[in-house]
Amino acid sequence: MGHRQAAVLAADFERRGIAAVRVVSGGLGRQRDTAMAFTAGGLTVEIDEGWNEYDSDDVLEHHSEALARVESSGDGPALTNREFQKIMDGGLIGWVEAGETSPTAESFPSFRARCRAALDRLAEPLGPGETAIACTSGGVIAALTLDLLGAPPAVMVPLNRVAVNTAVTRIVHGKSGATLIAFNEISHLDGEAGLRTGR
Repeated sequence: MGHRQAAVLAADFERRGIAAVRVVSGGLGRQRDTAMAFTAGGLTVEIDEGWNEYDSDDVLEHHSEALARVESSGDGPALTNREFQKIMDGGLIGWVEAGETSPTAESFPSFRARCRAALDRLAEPLGPGETAIACTSGGVIAALTLDLLGAPPAVMVPLNRVAVNTAVTRIVHGKSGATLIAFNEISHLDGEAGLRTGR
């Protein structure tokens, strides 16, 4: 599924004449696989682990009492996507609210700073009118979006919840810095039955 989604996105970029001079990916498998769809023109994928997703297992372990209750209940039925999303949202809320006091290996403020540093590294060498592509994950995009909008940290949770695989978020970097111009855009998936997927 992920390979097909990435191929559809790459074909859409080609159709629209969007040509990148750099393709960057986090170090996670899905991110690297998506980035490979953009290498047909001879570009190589640069790995920058600053684009890696937050550690959801660590977040849930330290900030989700609901998950602990589910795990301790034994061999019950598997969680539905909706049930898991509710648990994930609760864990993320706890992580965001804990700030630097979170016992996770990476606090939310540290994650947010890491994501912004990755964006700055991506944009810094670009010339006027040049495009770079970063293949990353929903939490990274959510953190960057709230940062660019100047939104409160709690906004990260609903932004993360609606992230669609291979959705396009567009950021323009100019003299006044980075500006968000599109979030979670999925028109490339129109007419592609079953390709709109989230977590």
